[in-house]
Amino acid sequence: MLTTTIGAYPKPDYVPLPDWFHAEGGTDTPDPTGGYAEAWAEWGGKLEQILDRATVEVVREQVDLGIDVPTDGEIRRENYIHYHCRHIAGIDFERLAEKTMRGHYRARLPTVRAPLAATAPFLVRDWRVAQAATERPVKITVPGPLTITDSIVDAHYGDPARLGRALAEVLNVEIRRLAEAGCRWIQVDEPLFARKAEEALAYGVENLERCFHGLPAEVTRCVHICCGYPDEVDRENYPKAPREAYLRLAPVLDAAAVDAISIEDAHRHNDLRLLERFTRKTVMLGVIAIARSRVETVEEVRARLQAALAHIDRERLMAAPDCGLGLLTRDQVRAKLRVMAAAAHAL
Repeated sequence: MLTTTIGAYPKPDYVPLPDWFHAEGGTDTPDPTGGYAEAWAEWGGKLEQILDRATVEVVREQVDLGIDVPTDGEIRRENYIHYHCRHIAGIDFERLAEKTMRGHYRARLPTVRAPLAATAPFLVRDWRVAQAATERPVKITVPGPLTITDSIVDAHYGDPARLGRALAEVLNVEIRRLAEAGCRWIQVDEPLFARKAEEALAYGVENLERCFHGLPAEVTRCVHICCGYPDEVDRENYPKAPREAYLRLAPVLDAAAVDAISIEDAHRHNDLRLLERFTRKTVMLGVIAIARSRVETVEEVRARLQAALAHIDRERLMAAPDCGLGLLTRDQVRAKLRVMAAAAHAL
């Protein structure tokens, strides 16, 4: 059974970029984009070399731990959303505006002040640096339109659906550049699908398909949908998205123009009959909790995957963490991924 990671990986200690997983106050920091421009101003050209070195390091580490489809670890990103937004014309990072994110905390966020447009390519280089570290296919992640919409302030379009479509069209430019360069695993992250199922069904899935428009058949088009995580490990009272969202989304996603769907299952188990609603898609099942310090056992993970196989074809199931791994320490990540790979490959 194939294994993959979802996106973020703990940054090596020598990387001077900020990371919202470990910022003061975690994801509740007033400015989740803070410190990024300052780090580049301070380190200059040396920072590019540091980020290249760190990316190669974490890709090779994932492969050594048994991951079949690693990511670049999102080492260059202060967070998985706003890094991409910095490369979209029309989004202002100088004059931030306040907004409630995820329905429960306030933050100062970049603001859309003009029509959106793609700028110079950037993810192609990120992918090439990561792909040079291994012969296994490296997956590159892109934040989805609905999730970006919840993570910025709109002072131009005046309508979430219009903004989402504009974002999808801009994201498609960079996604097609990746495909043309040779990247064969591309993932759009849409955790807001679970929190805003109505919007996802009304226009979010359509915009997800728009992100992937025009890709060649050999590209595996993935979407990641988790239910949200706290700003610190082992905090259990975090308001997650309702588990019922997966049941509502499953039939629409199964019919959508995507190939693989990533869902969480470790932090909060699903009724595995959910998998029967995916009749055509590959499911990347979260079997490693990314906000708990306890390391799962091989037996636990193998048993969960075996139980899942009662509801989905073996060739359409992959093992994955619930979400990105940035909350955990490197030692915790190594231990958890080693367990996941051993369990999946034993099947």
